[in-house]
Amino acid sequence: QVQLVEFGGGLVQAVGSLRLSCAASGRTSSTYAMAWFRQAPGKEREFVTAIRWTGGSTRYADSVKGRFTISRDNAKNTVYLQMNSLKPEDTAVYYCAASAVAWGIPNARSQYDYWGQGTQVTVSS
Repeated sequence: QVQLVEFGGGLVQAVGSLRLSCAASGRTSSTYAMAWFRQAPGKEREFVTAIRWTGGSTRYADSVKGRFTISRDNAKNTVYLQMNSLKPEDTAVYYCAASAVAWGIPNARSQYDYWGQGTQVTVSS
């Protein structure tokens, strides 16, 4: 099993910045990629970005490209999401997820095996 805990959510004004962290524990060696998803009220949970533990290859949703940056610290089993130029439409619960898929950079919910509890990000206009 892998446990994921997110930190760093909160309230921020539009065009501001926020950094989320996700600490992984347990059998982290069984996972190959980490991702952030988000879910706004009344909407489906959607992919935001992902990174592979080895090599650091990344993938982003078009809606966040150029504004969000994912990174990882393998020694700390921690993944970060730096969010800049935030918009009100970025308001959502942000979830960290871990995938046991050994190839590529998964972007589908079904490809992620472990999930954190989520952290609220609210962007005011």
